[in-house]
Amino acid sequence: MIEELVTAGAATASAGALYVMAAARVVKQYERGVVFRLGRLLPEVRRPGLTLVVPIVDRLHKVSLQIITLPIPAQEGITRDNVTVRVDAVVYFKVVNPSDALVRVEDYRFAVSQMAQTSLRSIIGKSELDDLLSNREKLNQGLELMIDNPAVEWGVTIDRVEIKDVSLPETMKRSMARQAEADRERRARVINADAELQASKKLAGAAQVMSEQPAALQLRLLQTVVAVAAEKNSTLVLPFPVELLRFLERAAPLPGAQEAGASPASSGQGATAATAAGAGEAADPEALAAQARELAGEFPPGTSGDVVRQLLEGLGEKGVPGLVGERAVSEAEPGTPGTLAEAEGEGEGEERTDAEGADGSGDAPGEGGTRG
Repeated sequence: MIEELVTAGAATASAGALYVMAAARVVKQYERGVVFRLGRLLPEVRRPGLTLVVPIVDRLHKVSLQIITLPIPAQEGITRDNVTVRVDAVVYFKVVNPSDALVRVEDYRFAVSQMAQTSLRSIIGKSELDDLLSNREKLNQGLELMIDNPAVEWGVTIDRVEIKDVSLPETMKRSMARQAEADRERRARVINADAELQASKKLAGAAQVMSEQPAALQLRLLQTVVAVAAEKNSTLVLPFPVELLRFLERAAPLPGAQEAGASPASSGQGATAATAAGAGEAADPEALAAQARELAGEFPPGTSGDVVRQLLEGLGEKGVPGLVGERAVSEAEPGTPGTLAEAEGEGEGEERTDAEGADGSGDAPGEGGTRG
């Protein structure tokens, strides 16, 4: 009798163990269990841990409450400003109601994916290219609202939506690159113009200071020469005042000076100029220096005319009559007493008289008696 009781107890224990093993289920911490008993949804959702269900009668479905990352395939569309783009995004969502996620929609993952693709195409058509490239935060919020509205009925909430990349055609990329280069070039030109304006003001102030001190211009000239020579170049550029060029232009004889008039005095001016060059070789250096100082006095003091004055005085002291002679001849008027042209004309007349006496056409004293 006792043996029968022991055997029955062991059989009952074995049956109970088998029942527990068949009915026991483990729900993880990030999951919730939804039980269908004979096809009917039980209102109670099983919490994490060990739970028991009726074998064969109950069916337990585990739903994850973790945030799911769902990539949206790249969608090609035309923006509002008629630009073809390809945009891909990613959706972050999670299940907040496991019962609705299983009952109200067949596959909530696939449903969210299709809704995200449709919303992304709609966003592309409503937006402009600049918005897709710069105002992505605003587009992300609009896309999130468009996906979240129908997803709430499915027991799903959208955590966030991010646009990953916007692909543009190559022609559009080149056009945007040219636009950016043009804008940068415009800003560079504006900056250069502003720099030139500031530099011109500083240079004007420096020129005003140098005009008060004539020696400052010479020191600045020497500094420029030193700066150029420091580079060890074979060619040295030496700047000189503009007043010297103006002086040379005025000192040069006019090309049509010989054809200006028909009088003998005006026609003989060219011969006088030609004779002055030869006569200047034997001229007195002191007289040439005096003439150079007189010409240099035309330039006002306190400017770069001081440099021209020093150059002219140096030429006169060295006995170089070219510049002074040409200046005196070009500015001299025929027949004016006390000018270099008159002196040269008298010398030319004496030469002609001697020549006539040598030919026998004149009565040179002494020569006629010798011949007779």
